[in-house]
Amino acid sequence: MNVKKIGVVLLAVALVAGMAGCFTPFRMQYQLTLSSTEGGEVTTPGEGTFTYWGGTVVNLVAEADEGYCFVNWTGDAYACNIADINAASTSITINNDYSIIANFAPEIYENLEIWDWYGLDAVRDNLSENYILMNDLDLTTIGYAELASPTANAGKGWEPIGTFYDEFTGTFNGQGYEICNLFINRPNEYYIGLFGYVIEGVIKNLGVGNVDVTGYVDVGGLVGACNGTVSNSYSRGNVTGGAYIGGLIGGNAGIVNKSYSTGNVTGLGCVGGLVSFNNQVGTIGNSYSSANVTGEQDIGGLVGKNDGTVSDSYSIGSVTGTEAVGGLVGENDGTVINSFWNTETSGQTTSAGGTCKNTTEMQDITTFSGVSWDIVAVVNLEIHNPSYIWNIVDDDTYPFLSWQPIS
Repeated sequence: MNVKKIGVVLLAVALVAGMAGCFTPFRMQYQLTLSSTEGGEVTTPGEGTFTYWGGTVVNLVAEADEGYCFVNWTGDAYACNIADINAASTSITINNDYSIIANFAPEIYENLEIWDWYGLDAVRDNLSENYILMNDLDLTTIGYAELASPTANAGKGWEPIGTFYDEFTGTFNGQGYEICNLFINRPNEYYIGLFGYVIEGVIKNLGVGNVDVTGYVDVGGLVGACNGTVSNSYSRGNVTGGAYIGGLIGGNAGIVNKSYSTGNVTGLGCVGGLVSFNNQVGTIGNSYSSANVTGEQDIGGLVGKNDGTVSDSYSIGSVTGTEAVGGLVGENDGTVINSFWNTETSGQTTSAGGTCKNTTEMQDITTFSGVSWDIVAVVNLEIHNPSYIWNIVDDDTYPFLSWQPIS
């Protein structure tokens, strides 16, 4: 071997030896840009642009000025990586460039209380205010017969709050209460749900139960079309329509986080158990559907058509259709991360996004902890651990949200 070759070999050996002693996995750095609306500021880590290694968990703290209150965190398509978008003190996991905004509102708008159906109906008169629900509403609550029953409004039932020309832009905090027995029969109308059209508004901690909702386009048990935030919320019941039909939300261009749907969802095109169409700026995170979904084209157990981002979510309901049908997603031009569907209960072995699992695997915590879900095993359904987003009775239940009521 000549001197030149000996030198190359020795250099290679030295490099390998050095790498063996000091090698660390390749990591990316990302930028986090933080800002705030009038009425407060981000105090931790501050406002401006910061650089972090991928995988870093960054604490976020927002403080309101006197006379204002913190509302929520909003931002780009990855905002669902925030642990709790409604908490002034929370955290975000960095795995991309993010631009996040802390939102504040005057305290004067914080305590508009709703006690009955008349109060709920009055929300449409002040669509930019902040509301809190003070108790469950059902067929025994004052105003149901006149406003939300099968005989209300000449048989059309409830009139959705917010329209395409006059959207709901406020905040509605259900405080964990349920609006039950909502009836809507508007088969020729757009933007149908408890709320018709939400833009930059926030709906949180709210359930709609035993709903019977029929519309034409952009139909959901809770919201017809959303360009705001829905979190810690659910829909239980039957939702029917023509196109863009979702169990919880019809068309989504906002943030859906820690929410779920059950029941039956039926339509023709773009039908999803949770959301019908998640557009390119829409995000769905830490959510699930057990609704049975039936349609023709773009039919999915969780989302009919996804152009945005879906992460840490799953579906287990049956799915039936004729074209572009998937256990989790019917048609996908976006991103699906760490999300699953049950091949046995859905009747579907394929999906445009997500990972297929059988029932045993869907009830095994390692399926979800193995892809870094925020999940912990609990002893039974009566004991929840709110320190985690997801709870599971290992080898016995599907994952459930730690906040959700278990009946």
